[in-house]
Amino acid sequence: MVRITKKNLVKELTTEIISTSRNWYLLFGVFVLVWAIGIYALIQQIDKGHIVTGMRDNVVWGVYIVNFIFFMGLSYAGALISGVLHLFKSPWRAPVIRFAELITVISLCIGPFFIFFCIGRLDRLPFLFAFPRIQSPITWDVIAIITDLFGCFIFLYLSLIEDFAMLRDTTDISIKPWKKKLYRILALGYVGTKKQHRLLSRAKNVMAAMIIAIAIIVYSVLAWIFGVTLQPGWHSTIFGPYFVIAAVFSGTGLLIIIMQLFRKIYKLEKYITRKHFVNVGVLLLIIAAFYGYFTFSDYLTKWYGSVKMDKILIDKLFEDYYLMFIFANYLGILIPLIIVGIRKFRTIRNIVIAAVIALLGLWFNRYIIVVPTLETPFLPVQDYRMDFIKYSPTWVEWSLTAAGVAIFGIFMMLVSKIAPLVSISEMEVSEEVQDQ
Repeated sequence: MVRITKKNLVKELTTEIISTSRNWYLLFGVFVLVWAIGIYALIQQIDKGHIVTGMRDNVVWGVYIVNFIFFMGLSYAGALISGVLHLFKSPWRAPVIRFAELITVISLCIGPFFIFFCIGRLDRLPFLFAFPRIQSPITWDVIAIITDLFGCFIFLYLSLIEDFAMLRDTTDISIKPWKKKLYRILALGYVGTKKQHRLLSRAKNVMAAMIIAIAIIVYSVLAWIFGVTLQPGWHSTIFGPYFVIAAVFSGTGLLIIIMQLFRKIYKLEKYITRKHFVNVGVLLLIIAAFYGYFTFSDYLTKWYGSVKMDKILIDKLFEDYYLMFIFANYLGILIPLIIVGIRKFRTIRNIVIAAVIALLGLWFNRYIIVVPTLETPFLPVQDYRMDFIKYSPTWVEWSLTAAGVAIFGIFMMLVSKIAPLVSISEMEVSEEVQDQ
């Protein structure tokens, strides 16, 4: 086995920093186009009001809140995975840990915007910060999200300092002068002395532990917004741990998908191997088992309790949302369990397929948590027009949803032009450990 040297690492993991391919511009252009369509849809919504969406008096939350919960779950999952991998010093973590860190920060930046889209009076948004009510779970969520964003950003930045210093000092590759100057600023004078390395390592350990705790607390707070609400299907003590497990489930699936995408695009097969997919796939398997248990427990207690409104809600799920319910809570859990659980199925392609199914299943699960409950109010609905009772997303909501995905891709691509997506410093440490 040929040892990978630091010189090789710098050359092979910085190809996008050095030059930009035509395909990069084409993909970036597609993302920008999708984002522009989303901006047009947002302008239409601001100009004409929420009448251009499917939201009405009863279903006041729709796809926007589903996306908010989904993106926030991805961010907390990335924080948990990156924090745990860092603290446990797993040797195989090196090529994938930065993907988890980026998922955390980028999803945290995107998720809250879907709350803004859901607000009818954006001009009153500053009041949430100027006159917060600590009794409100919404205020808890705002405080938690801001705290988590700062913590995760600091952890990501600390993990990038060593790479910035390497790129600042390297002479093996041709880096544009403005980027060199940027690296000198971002490296904060780091030169790799024992004292600097020790302090940086301690800081990363502290932040890794903090973001794990913050992620659990913050997503629990988000779950409590539902749990403390007296609505059928929401008022449950299990929602806190249920949402945390679901977040890790979706984040693990997205991590696998991103690993495969960037592995192919940036020719990283040498660094991201089948071993990494199997290891992350086993994590998906374990989380799927827990997630399936919580899902079963949640619906079993509602069904067996035979509370009138819960019974009406479950009947609605099996009548109006049958296919979505089966995909989200059966196929979305069982298929990853089967693919990763049976050794002969554990190919990279199959694990990626399992991850895609898990990710889609989790999104649909969030949809059937939000929408059917709001379609099942406690008080009888006087106006029985179908568009007031039944929610159906419009092109505006789907456009803004696609724009959110596009912005995620744009941020990932922009980061790849400044920083290596596979951590050079982590890979160097990993190679040293293997040589010992």
